[in-house]
This record gives sequence, structure tokens and C-alpha cells, in this order.
Amino acid sequence: MRHRSLFIVTTAVTVGALTLSACGSRDDSSEGGGGGKKTVVIGLDAPLTGDLSALGQGIKNSADLAVKTANKNNEVEGVTFKLESLDDVAQAATGQQNATKLVGNQDVMGVVGPLNSDVGQAMQKVFANDNLVQVSPANTNPEMTQGKDWQTGKKVRGFDTYFRTATTDAIQGPYAAQFMFNEKKLKNVYVIDDKKTYGAGLAATFSTEFKKLGGKVVGTDHINPDDKDFSSVASKVAQAKADFVYYGGEYPAGAPLASQIKNAGAKIPTVGGDALFSAEYIKLGKKNSEGDFASSVGAPLETLDTAKKFIADYSAGGYDGAFEAYGGYAYDSTWAIIQAVKAVVEKNDGKLPSDVKDARKQITAAMQDVKFDGVTGTVGFDEYGDTINKQLSLYEVKGGKHVPVKTGVFEG
Repeated sequence: MRHRSLFIVTTAVTVGALTLSACGSRDDSSEGGGGGKKTVVIGLDAPLTGDLSALGQGIKNSADLAVKTANKNNEVEGVTFKLESLDDVAQAATGQQNATKLVGNQDVMGVVGPLNSDVGQAMQKVFANDNLVQVSPANTNPEMTQGKDWQTGKKVRGFDTYFRTATTDAIQGPYAAQFMFNEKKLKNVYVIDDKKTYGAGLAATFSTEFKKLGGKVVGTDHINPDDKDFSSVASKVAQAKADFVYYGGEYPAGAPLASQIKNAGAKIPTVGGDALFSAEYIKLGKKNSEGDFASSVGAPLETLDTAKKFIADYSAGGYDGAFEAYGGYAYDSTWAIIQAVKAVVEKNDGKLPSDVKDARKQITAAMQDVKFDGVTGTVGFDEYGDTINKQLSLYEVKGGKHVPVKTGVFEG
């Protein structure tokens, strides 16, 4: 998804007699942690307040669980991880300020987040300037890893410090287009977006594939996501005789938009991306959300053997709120940073380099080679920093819940 927040994760590990020189890391002996412990902070940025806070809190809680698990299992000998979370309220400017703050903290060795793609774009250069690795569980805009000309086949990676565990809109939009055209047999669509990086990009990839298949875009429009009254657009959709609506945007505006379209007389489904895949969408749309669709990255967690322990541990953790769409990806993003730190520690005889810049640079380099079986499946990264896990799922709202109706890999 598109727009997200940044959380700071701090981690500390019990070391015993081992002395660890962790670039700028604190010695936790004065904090009741016992002598010899060193703290490595993982920063996290996400929208922890505001309309998208349900998704943001799910990211934060899941990252926290990864940190606690690493510390409990002594995953990195001599290192304690600590999570420190920052709220970007889904605003790019705030995210950029958070990125600067995280870079300035000498204990931060990696960052999880953000949720929103436009926020992520505002952070990328800040982290790259200081070789601080960033792993997003939710950013899906292709440009962030493959450059602005990615659609022409000219892919250029702009930031070696940026990685993500969520697959991109380059396949998410087309995947939904194929499903609606080939399987639902719907040929006419009205396309709407919120003009944001995520929403506009997703709508564009959907439209391109839908028209390629032989479908017809009978109308297009843009909305202000801060508005609540979408009656004007709803009337246009009702007059257009569309079979369904495709909306590129997030659930705070998507749910009322879809509901008002139905109230205007167009009893047709609204389809969107992972930013609509939230229980909050159904709460906002109520009965009018029935029959709507949302795509999301990966397979449904409840169907994966790899996710069973995560789901059980999250439930037992007493967290406030569900892990939502990106919880598994946030856990895996955090674990990827932990594994990169582990690789550097093992490479340097049980220590992190004493120089902060050197340590961060080595951790970023190690991230490229990280690979493990995670909550969401195989976690690893290609030459652009994109996830190697290309699975996607589609969900339909049935009986007040998002029910999976299709899981697979986009065949382009």
C-alpha cells in the first residue's frame, strides 16, 4: 500500500561474557538489562493516529512481536533489539522529518515502514544519504524501486538502501483487471483515483491491463480523499452504465465513495487495491460494502503454515487491534533487518563495526543477500530491492467479512 508510517524499533540482547562493539549502541547494564548487553534500535514509521491508524498500528504491533521474539530467542548473540515507533499521520512531510530523526539516532541500524508510498518517497533519499537500510511492508508503487520509466522497461534502482516485502502495483492492478474481465465477465468500468502516488499509480496499471484485455473504461474521475461528500461523482457513475468501479485509493475515502455510488442507483461493486483490504472499510461502508472487492499482497495468512505461529503469538501478545493487511509483512520486514544485523555481527567476529556509518553500510549490503522462510512465505529481494514473493490475493466482502476468492501469481 501506498502510504505509510515509520516505526522505530529498538532491540537489546543478552550477551553473557561476550563484549560487543555496536556502533554507537548503548550499553544496557545501567537499565537493568545486565552487564554486556548492547542495544540496536530498529526504527518504525507508520500512521499511528488518524484515518489509517488501524493499518499503522497493525504494522507497529507486528514489528514489536518480531523484536520480542528475537530477544527471547537470543537471535543475535550479544544484541538486544528495541523498537521505537514514530507517527507520520500518513503525511509525506512528517515522514521526512521522522526519517531525519531516525538517521540522527546513532543506535538506529534499520527502519521498518512506512505504509504510504508518497511518505516512502519522501524518506528514501534521507536514509540513502546515511546508508541506513529501510524495509517497507506496504509501499507498492513500482517507481520507488524501478525508477520513473519502469513502464517502458527501462528499470533503474534509485536507492540501494530501500527494500520492501510487499509486491508492487505493477502486478496488483493488472491482477485485478484479469479477474474482473476474465472471471467475473465484466467489461465496462468507471475508474476513480485520489490523485496520490499510490492511488493514481494503481488505477493506471489496472486501466492499462483492462483495456489490453478488451475492456472499456466508460469514465474516469478524481476525488479529494479528505472529502466526505462524493455525490457528484456518484451521479456520474450511475449515468455511465458501468459494470463496476475501480478505485485507486485508501479505505477512509473508498468506503463512503462506494456506498454513495450504490445509493445513487448504481448497484455495482467497487474494486480496489490493498488499501481497501481492511476491516475498517467494512465498518465505514456497512451493508453497502457487500459485494465489493479488494486485492492484497501475498496469500491469506490464515492459509499459510508459515503464518500459524505468528497468528498465535500475536493473539497471545495482547495487542490492541488486529494485525490487519500488513502485519505479516511488517514482521518479516523487521526480521529481515534482524537477519542483516546478524550477518554483519557474525562477519565481524561477534561485533558490529564501531563506526556507525560503516555499520549501517554493511547492514544495507547484507540485506541484499537476506533470505529466509518468513510469515508470508519466502522472504528475499531481487536486484531492485523488490520482494521475490509475487503472490497476490483477491477478496470479496461477504457477510461483513473479506473472504478470499482467488490467490495466485499475475501472468503478464
